[in-house]
Amino acid sequence: MNVVPPKVTTVISAELFEGTTIKRDSTCSRRRMPRNSPVQSLPMCLYHVDPCNDPRWPRFLDRCPDASVFHTRGWLEALRRTYGYKPVVYTTSAPGTELVNGQAFCRIDSWLTGCRLVSVPFSDHAAVLMDGAAHFESLLSCLQEEVDNKKWRYVDLRPVGGELAVPARFRTSDAFYHHKLSLDMDLDTILRSFHKNCIQRKIRRAAHENLDYTEGRSEVLIGQFYLLLTLTQHRHRIPPQPISWFRNLAACLGDAMKIRIASRNGRPIAGIVTLSTKNSMIYKYGGSDSKYHKLGGIPFLLWKAIQEAKACGFAELDMGRTDCKNSGLVAFKERWGATRSTLMYWRYPASITASPRRWEFKAAQRIFALMPASALPAAGRLLYRHIG
Repeated sequence: MNVVPPKVTTVISAELFEGTTIKRDSTCSRRRMPRNSPVQSLPMCLYHVDPCNDPRWPRFLDRCPDASVFHTRGWLEALRRTYGYKPVVYTTSAPGTELVNGQAFCRIDSWLTGCRLVSVPFSDHAAVLMDGAAHFESLLSCLQEEVDNKKWRYVDLRPVGGELAVPARFRTSDAFYHHKLSLDMDLDTILRSFHKNCIQRKIRRAAHENLDYTEGRSEVLIGQFYLLLTLTQHRHRIPPQPISWFRNLAACLGDAMKIRIASRNGRPIAGIVTLSTKNSMIYKYGGSDSKYHKLGGIPFLLWKAIQEAKACGFAELDMGRTDCKNSGLVAFKERWGATRSTLMYWRYPASITASPRRWEFKAAQRIFALMPASALPAAGRLLYRHIG
């Protein structure tokens, strides 16, 4: 008669933070299996790692082809400094060994939206970096136990679209379109692939207007971009993230972040923020003065970013996520020739359906619409730390 082997268990056996002694849980020892068992299985341990202090984390990301800027120490540290989130990585790699896998999260403690784990706040996506089905299943089991035992509201995962099926006991919490522009052609071919009227014409108009171009991470550029972002968010009835977020991104990401500003006669009219990682440049934030839209400031800046990305050998421009109902933004990205896929975010427990992001964009929009643009940054400082 066949004997069913014991179920692989997941335990949180240690927390690896600076100055913390590592103790391995006794339940992680090898379990003797019946001789006639068809499968020899070991219980699996998961460890907590502080990605902002453990030197193994950046080394692991350098080796991992699926890692993005949203996994990096810089992004996580900027979240910690700006919003007080607590970064943590779950891994099966024991203390003292190099990491072979790991999934980054931030713990958000909010009296408004509850305590929860998010991988990763304000990111477009955070690919699953757990190697093998067994390790991934252990991660999911561990997350479920953490939520249940610690009474957290939920845990969110933001995998790259289509890489994995939605696991049991999780549900799809949000869906977005994700656009990427391939840069495997020469620049002339890329330019000709853009929509002739909506993109190519505006790039030519910007050149005709002799728009000034400035790039960097200085306090002056942060201030110029933030003013443009505030104007844009006011048009969409959304408060901007606090200016400290962009200052901290500049400080923590360094050369991986760049602000690009288009100006006319010394007046900033459009600005974007791009992030660089491995073989990809990411268009993350944008803002503009609507009075100068006809001058083509945003297309001008994106074309500058594409030229730089091509020169640096990047394979793609990641144009980020878009709400599936935002037909205008979807059309704008696809006029660049970007390819569309779908991002599906996961949540446990499956019974949790309300999203603080949805609350922000729907219930509060009427209030934000009545605010002057100058009042929106204060609202953003109050609200964004609860959203993630």
